[in-house]
Amino acid sequence: MTLFEKIIAREIPARIEYEDDLYIVIHDVSPQAPTHVLVIPKKVIPTVNDISPADAELIGGMFLVASRVMKQLGHSDFRTVFNCGAGAQQTVFHLHLHCLAGRSFSWPPG
Repeated sequence: MTLFEKIIAREIPARIEYEDDLYIVIHDVSPQAPTHVLVIPKKVIPTVNDISPADAELIGGMFLVASRVMKQLGHSDFRTVFNCGAGAQQTVFHLHLHCLAGRSFSWPPG
């Protein structure tokens, strides 16, 4: 069972910002910006490489939830990031979308 599954099951506490039948949004425990939340589908998909065509609506919905939550948190400018695999710093193998705001970001990311 992944860390996020344990959070969804309320076995581990988290600061929950939003939840519905398909998604949960939590505040990152190691924030990289003043606002840093994770949009997590309740369906376990380990990485971006594991997304199937049947998941298209679920993945698109993650961005709709991200937009809604970030607006509620007072942000119209924010960065979204999927890390895919250990080499890209993915540490929990349950797909999640990082949403970061509240500071300036550079490109390329460092």
